[in-house]
Amino acid sequence: MLKTPWPDGLRFAFGTLTVLPVRVTRWDREAARGGMLCAPLAGLVVGACSAALGLLLLLLGAGPLLAAVATAAVPAALTRGLHLDGLADTADGLGSGKPAEDALRIMKQSDIGPFGVLTLVFALLAQVAALAQAYGGSWARGALAAVVSATAARLALTLAARHGVPAARPEGLGAAVAGVVPTGGALAVAAGVVTLAGAAGALLDAFDIARAALAVAGAVAVAELLLRHCTRRFGGVTGDVFGALAETAATTALVVLALGR
Repeated sequence: MLKTPWPDGLRFAFGTLTVLPVRVTRWDREAARGGMLCAPLAGLVVGACSAALGLLLLLLGAGPLLAAVATAAVPAALTRGLHLDGLADTADGLGSGKPAEDALRIMKQSDIGPFGVLTLVFALLAQVAALAQAYGGSWARGALAAVVSATAARLALTLAARHGVPAARPEGLGAAVAGVVPTGGALAVAAGVVTLAGAAGALLDAFDIARAALAVAGAVAVAELLLRHCTRRFGGVTGDVFGALAETAATTALVVLALGR
């Protein structure tokens, strides 16, 4: 059994999934495995930063809507917009209706088409609306929504990097991480994140325990549907698909957290 280099894995996770000043010292399959298993930790940090800015604005007298906009902006800033760009490119590729090779070429272009623009607009509107509703309920629910959604987004990447999911191209981030995570390890991380989300919800009330856990479960379920569709259409995953999965999972988690209030 290969020993997972957790320090190198953490560097890989934070160095590739955030803009934080972390230098990736190894770019091999073993480091990628550790990195993708640690991806939810990167999401936890991103979510904490998002919540911190939202809470700061509330403390300074801002309303829930402005706090929500700032909270949604932080993950974009901490990833240089790569996940949003991946969502737009994947939407253009899927919306083109073209064969895999042509769709992948469309996704690689630098411009964004109409499918990508519409998808970005609706995804960001949904995120801001759900966060505004959460902050309107209480500062704690807003912070919980920010942290849970960002962590669920990176958990979707862990699951997408599991064994059996091929890369659509021989190069790029998708090829570097495709299939590196043992399925059992991915499921164990998923179970841990769901459990921790429920525990965080317990700090609010009993209903939030179930809602937070369901938010993570729902996020990865919807991301899994998108993953399977992209795998069928493109023949595997790409860096753009990973970005689309993260944004889809984050949006789904926020929507679930907004339900039943």
